[in-house]
Order: sequence, then C-alpha cells, then structure tokens
Amino acid sequence: MWSATRRREATGTMAFFNIGYSLREAGRHFTRNWSTCLGAIVTIFLSLFIIGVFVLGSALLENMVGSVEDKVTIQAFLADEADQAAVDALQNKIAGWDNVQSVTYKSKDEALQEYKETMSNKNAEAAVAALDGANPVPASLVIKLDDPQEVATVANKLIADADFRAVADDPEDAQASVLYGQGTVERLFSVTRYLRYGLIAIVGMLVFVAFVFINNTIRLAISARHREIAIERLVGASNSFIRGPFVTEGVLEAIIGAGLAIAALHAMITFGLPIVEQSLSFLSFSLSNNVLLTTYGGLLGIGVLIGLFGSAIAMGRYLKV
Repeated sequence: MWSATRRREATGTMAFFNIGYSLREAGRHFTRNWSTCLGAIVTIFLSLFIIGVFVLGSALLENMVGSVEDKVTIQAFLADEADQAAVDALQNKIAGWDNVQSVTYKSKDEALQEYKETMSNKNAEAAVAALDGANPVPASLVIKLDDPQEVATVANKLIADADFRAVADDPEDAQASVLYGQGTVERLFSVTRYLRYGLIAIVGMLVFVAFVFINNTIRLAISARHREIAIERLVGASNSFIRGPFVTEGVLEAIIGAGLAIAALHAMITFGLPIVEQSLSFLSFSLSNNVLLTTYGGLLGIGVLIGLFGSAIAMGRYLKV
C-alpha cells in the first residue's frame, strides 16, 4: 500500500514530471527487483554490443574497401617515339580534368623495373635477360582519381581525346592503350556497393530487434507493477507523474547497458584487434578516434532513446482511460 507521503507527492504534483520522485522510485525498484532490472540491462548490453560490433566491423570493411578502391588507377600507354613535349602537354591537360587527383609519368625503365619487382617470383629476371637489353615495356601516364567510381568515365574521355591518340602506344586502337582492369573494377565496385547496403540493412535490423526485446523486457517489468499504477490512477496522479519513474528506470538501464557495451567493445578493439592485425598484416585494421567516439556516442544515444521510447510505449496500455 502507498504511504501517506507518496500519496501526497502524487496528488500534489500530478501535472508535473517530478524528477526527484522518479529517481527515488527507480532506485527502489532497482533494489527490490534487481533480477528484472539485470535482465533488462543484459538485454540492452547484448543488443548494443552486437550493433557496435557490426558498426565497427563495417567501418573496418569500409577502410579495407577504400584502400582497394584507392589502388584503382588508369594507365595510358605511350608510343616509344612519342614527342616528350606532347606527352608533357597531355599530362598537364589531363591533370586539369574533373575528378583527376594526379597524373604521373612512368618511363620505360621505371616500367621495366616495376615489372621485375612485381614478377620477382616468376623468373622475370630470366625473361628480361633473354631480351638482350631490349625494353618492350612502354612508358605510360598513371592517372589517379579523386573518386575511383568514375574510372570508366575518365578512361572513355581519355580514349576519345585526340591529343592522347597522337601519342598512344597503339594510335589505331586507343582503347587498347588504356588499361584500368575494366571488368575487374566493375565487379569490385558492384561487390563493395552491395556490401555497404547490406551492412546498413543489418545495423538497421539489429536496432529494430534491440528495440523489440528491450520494449518487451520493460513491458514485463511494468506488468508486474500494474497494481501500483492502478492505485496511482485512483488517487488522481497524472499520466506524466505515473510514467516518470518507469521512463527514468528505462533510461538508467539503457545507460548502464550502453556503458557495458562500450566498455566491452573498447576492450575488444584494444586487446583483440592487434592480434588479428598481426595475423593479417596485409590488411588495414585501423580505426580513427573520430570513428570510435562517434560509434560510442551513437550507441549511448541509441540506448537512451530505446529506453526512453520503449518505456513510454510500454506504459501506453496502462495509462489509457
């Protein structure tokens, strides 16, 4: 039964959200029903932890995909007899095109050396020695883009350019003198695009699932106290006054659960990620502080919103007139 003090608090403040009273009631419920509260906290922790794993995993994947995309360049092969002044003029011209980040000239000697380094495990030295000093590898212009997704657009523009055809390695077929891994690049961008959409969909689904689970957990806690809510209604307490302790409790549980999820994620990144990075040293597993802080802040915000709205929605059926 209600004490006289609590009855006066309800009737005296029925039009207002009493923060002090809500905190005291939430604290009492934590103490009396710690198992129910622990269940809600664990649910929030697990839900937000899984969401955090997918968010940080998508950030890592984005970095790896970005590093692969950054390696997408256009190589424009030049004829051996091409006039160097014309090549320099073409280089400056391409550098002024939209979406072109840089244009680098690669001489025949540099191209041959790169071939030997790339094919070091395939008897490249023996193949080069058999050429008796001849160098069949053409010079080229290496074009790096601001947006690798536009590689086909820039490549087609280069193929159609009259100045390039004049110095191209194969002036009769300029397209054969431009290399950017057409089919491979298109498949790469298609895969990375689907991966990004898939990760967004998974994170959105996890947020929804977390909301459903947390809402149900809070609904069970409120259902166990429906008598107390009914008594509050009988003595004239307002909906906001009745809702206050439950919303406060939901937010506190969300903050604790989010804090545990953030701590677990940070421990995983601090101690687990370096081990994976050592095993897969050819991949980049770096996460900037900005990404981490944004993720942690987002998890805390999502947790508070889920606790806030989950409690409010769960209370709806008990506050209907």
